[in-house]
Amino acid sequence: MQRMMMKLARYTNLLGKIGLWLAGAMVVGMVAVIFLQVIVRYVVHSSVTWTEPGAVMIMGWFIFLGAAVGVREGYHLAFDVVLYFIPARLKLVFFSISDLVVMAFGVGMVWFGVQLAAKTAGNTLPSLGISGAFDFLPLVVGGVLIVLFSLERLARRAAGLPTARFGDDADPNGGPGAKRAEV
Repeated sequence: MQRMMMKLARYTNLLGKIGLWLAGAMVVGMVAVIFLQVIVRYVVHSSVTWTEPGAVMIMGWFIFLGAAVGVREGYHLAFDVVLYFIPARLKLVFFSISDLVVMAFGVGMVWFGVQLAAKTAGNTLPSLGISGAFDFLPLVVGGVLIVLFSLERLARRAAGLPTARFGDDADPNGGPGAKRAEV
């Protein structure tokens, strides 16, 4: 099972890196869009109507992509005070419960995101000229990635492989520092 998980980890690692790079590019894109609006407004004394809703849509993408990558890297919210006082074997149970809760949150994001997208699909965003469903696409994609990365963390733990935790400098693929990650 470990061999299969290591092979799967290569794909999810690539997916995580793509998500992180896309999120970073979208931050730069949002800054460019806002900068364009400022220049047009104060230099040309005009306005570009699509910049604000476009920037908000871009922001949704980088937030949810970044959140999904954060789940893979172990940066999601957790109550870890108790973890300092319990045995190592019990910590693994708590880590798995945490990943299950995060995965359930991702399922909710997908479920309700699809419902919201379906309800707004017939609406057109006036300044962008696209369906209102596009506003909720980042929620759905981010939720799918959160579920995928949570499942990966659970499967890695079941296979006896390390998973990254907040505060660890561990590579979830077993690289330098993996000894400090949870096992």
